[in-house]
Amino acid sequence: LVDRAAHLCGSRQQLPGLASQTQSAKKALSSSESYTINLPYIGTRKGEPVHLEMTITRGMFQSLTKDLVDRTEVPVKNALSDAGLAPGEIDKVLLVGGSTRMPAVEEKVRNLLGKEPSKKLNPDECVALGAAIQGGKLSYEMITSSAASDIVLMDVTPLSLSIETIGGVANVLIERNTTIPARHSKIFTTAGNFQKSVDIKVYQGERKFVRDNKLLGNFRLDGIKRAPAGVPQIEVTFDIDVDGIVKVSAKDLSTGKEQMITITSSSNLTEEEIEKAKRDAEMYASNDALKKELIDIRNDGEAYSYEVDKILEDRKDTMDKKDKRLIQSDLNRLKKLVSKARPEKITEIQAGEIKDARIKLEQTVNNILK
Repeated sequence: LVDRAAHLCGSRQQLPGLASQTQSAKKALSSSESYTINLPYIGTRKGEPVHLEMTITRGMFQSLTKDLVDRTEVPVKNALSDAGLAPGEIDKVLLVGGSTRMPAVEEKVRNLLGKEPSKKLNPDECVALGAAIQGGKLSYEMITSSAASDIVLMDVTPLSLSIETIGGVANVLIERNTTIPARHSKIFTTAGNFQKSVDIKVYQGERKFVRDNKLLGNFRLDGIKRAPAGVPQIEVTFDIDVDGIVKVSAKDLSTGKEQMITITSSSNLTEEEIEKAKRDAEMYASNDALKKELIDIRNDGEAYSYEVDKILEDRKDTMDKKDKRLIQSDLNRLKKLVSKARPEKITEIQAGEIKDARIKLEQTVNNILK
């Protein structure tokens, strides 16, 4: 329309009434094959008033909006995947929002799900109706005997919540689409010897590495009991209430020292930002998975070296010196390889060497201690 007006007036300009006319056209073309836009006195040309009159057909409109309709395909497929359902397992499809009256949207639903979309609910009122029901339930003002009282409305976490671990890996505690309220805990340990504190960084997103996700908050747990790496037991707990407020706590199970943070903005993302996070996770899934696998091999090797260190310490007075030298030799090689491989820059060759060294050390330990 702007291009057509520019041709008539000789310049591009924002037309008064253009938005309302295009909205009227969209609504009309949902039931009619054509619609005529009429905007009088849009400007002047050679001293004469210029009027815009243009007929738009449904075919033209569908061509102009095809990319927008096609973008709905990914969220639908994601919803099916998250729910673990095939299109044939869907009982009914409800169209929500005025734009779902567009014939192209209805056709997209038929092609994706193989079902005729239901038109029993007013698409303009669905969201408000659901909000009213949820409000009634949360305020305990729902009439017990009403049909709406049996409806259960559940909110979910839009994206996964994780903390950063060695190598910048996002260790997920709450998976996306988890029904809230929810609570989940995991036990972690220290990465260095005699650490007195650990930093807990909380992220939101679907990527394997925290650098690609959104930082929600961080805090430090002090007062950890001095011990070799891998010994302390630190329990991290994520607790999400019905309002989506996240409380993250970290507790040293040995000393009882505990620290906590409350995050109130975990769901302050637009639908577009949430969908982009999901699309990026799918796009880079294979590359991220490979990098994470390499880091996991390094971290497993490091953790096993701590375990063997403890075995040697516990048996230093009873183990045969020759056996101890054999284990120590293989242990030193594994430690050297691990220390040379920086988690964020580890290569496939380094990961392969660490994996082989760990297997050799494990075989030596098992043969001697069996």
